[in-house]
Amino acid sequence: MNLPKVVADLVETQNSFDSVAYANCFSETAVVFDEGKTHNGRKEIEHWIADSNERYKATIKPVGFEEKENESLLKAETSGNFAGSPFILTYHLVIINDLIQSLKFTG
Repeated sequence: MNLPKVVADLVETQNSFDSVAYANCFSETAVVFDEGKTHNGRKEIEHWIADSNERYKATIKPVGFEEKENESLLKAETSGNFAGSPFILTYHLVIINDLIQSLKFTG
């Protein structure tokens, strides 16, 4: 599967639990929507993913990728320390200038 570099980096940094490198996949003004909460900016995203890594130890395995007009969709098998693991999550990504501007998850 041919993923844009920033998406491949996101997968790699998630699977190595590197919250700093993960956050660096995002723009300074990026927004992440997860579990009913909004995380604004690279620093908040770094804190959010560090906490998430601590709690869930989630790893992701891409199973599909599609680029649409305004967003990219990454489908990934997500495994970790949570009920229902593993399951397929869809990552709704808006990528601008090779950085993620927004990320929202759907199941």
